[in-house]
Amino acid sequence: MRTTIPILFATLAFAVPAQAQDKLTVYTYESFTAEWGPGPIVEKAFEAECGCDLEFVSVADGVALLNRVRLEGASGRADVVLGLDTNLTKEAADTGLFAPHGLSPADLTVPGGWSDATFLPFDYGYFAVVYDSEAIKSPPASLKDLVEGDPQEKIVIEDPRTSTPGLGLVLWMKSVYGDKAGEAWAKLKGRVLTVTPGWSEAYGLFTKGEAPMVLSYTTSPAYHVIAESSERYKAAAFSEGHYMQIEVAGITKKGSANPLSAKFLAFMTGPQFQDAIPETNWMFPAAKTSKPLNPAFEALVKPEKSLLFSPEEVAANRKAWVEEWTAAMSR
Repeated sequence: MRTTIPILFATLAFAVPAQAQDKLTVYTYESFTAEWGPGPIVEKAFEAECGCDLEFVSVADGVALLNRVRLEGASGRADVVLGLDTNLTKEAADTGLFAPHGLSPADLTVPGGWSDATFLPFDYGYFAVVYDSEAIKSPPASLKDLVEGDPQEKIVIEDPRTSTPGLGLVLWMKSVYGDKAGEAWAKLKGRVLTVTPGWSEAYGLFTKGEAPMVLSYTTSPAYHVIAESSERYKAAAFSEGHYMQIEVAGITKKGSANPLSAKFLAFMTGPQFQDAIPETNWMFPAAKTSKPLNPAFEALVKPEKSLLFSPEEVAANRKAWVEEWTAAMSR
């Protein structure tokens, strides 16, 4: 009998199906889920808290996120979409695919405060031209300098049709040049080495030495100081100001039926998530952290002026402004 009892228990154990684990599907962008990004840290910490399975699904960049959500419509798999920014929130809300988050923004620390009932921020930063100080001795001191500078000193930029930094540059140019933005793009075209679908590709080309400048963030040099002990790469301070980006997440209507969605957004604005942002996503945290920022962040370019269109302004004009960019770059 001693040999048959264990066999009987083993048979019963395999006969009883395991209980399905609760699951949350989050759409985001590729650099978030990279092995060096915040995704792996966030996944481990949230799964430990919720006892669930957190699945990230990534696309090239933030604008591509909105494009995918629109394309999939109500049949999409996402419970949460993380990685849009305020330049896209009005259009995202207008799809009718998102639900109110129902959470308090009391602990958020983004400049200007927060009151959006559909989206919550997880980080913010300022776009900048990052340059190789070993290749460029006199970096541009303004957007005008960039547009009218030496065409031999190339820059890599991102596509505004797929990338939030690319869209950010379009809005930055529009903020400074207004109706003359098309003319400015025509001048800048000669300095553009290539246009990439997303930030990761652009920054990779830059660090490989393909171009001495790249469209990135004022916070990007902090990575090189902290991770590489190098001050080679710097952000140029522009006299007209820098365009601000606030990145957000929202719960889809499908995701509103999953209790893990609201739990994830609450976790996102808590210290475990926010502590990971500065030194993995290389942005400023949008809420309180449990530890101070590395001193390297104190040495970064501090924009004299923050430029930011409202979500409504961007929604009303994005198509026309991107078409203006496309026309200038394709000539």
